Amino acid sequence: MTEEKTSEPKTETKEPATTSDNSKNKFAAVLVRGRINIPQPLKDTLDMLKLRRKNHCAIVENNPVNLGMIKKAKDFITWGSISEEVFQELVAKRGEEWKGRVEDSKKKYSYKALDVDGKKYKRYFRLNPPRKGFGRKGIKMPFKLGGGLGDRADKMDDLIKRML
Repeated sequence: MTEEKTSEPKTETKEPATTSDNSKNKFAAVLVRGRINIPQPLKDTLDMLKLRRKNHCAIVENNPVNLGMIKKAKDFITWGSISEEVFQELVAKRGEEWKGRVEDSKKKYSYKALDVDGKKYKRYFRLNPPRKGFGRKGIKMPFKLGGGLGDRADKMDDLIKRML
């Protein structure tokens, strides 16, 4: 009743993470539905994402904290990765320059702003409603079923171009 276990050395090859591609590090989130009659924790989450009005777009980094906030607000926003050329076009057409302080007087807190080509911009953009709408089935259905909510993945570039 002895079983022989042959253990072969496992060779795991890990692919190096490419950090040079900025499109995988940025997400664009757009508030699709209004904030009326939603619970206060969800309003706080949208405030942290800087999504305070319909058709506002926020650029956030791809990290677990931001992904958790996006998943929490999935029934009110649409999001997806954004390419670098669409990001540059968004900043050029709709970017508002940050004119506030960079940090407080005691230098304990630094205010977050987008740094593009040496200039500081606000983290949100005010956009027009999209031409041809958010989706065929409206703003109460997920994107996978033909609506306007949820993860758009690479199709986010098309939506932002239609909203510029």
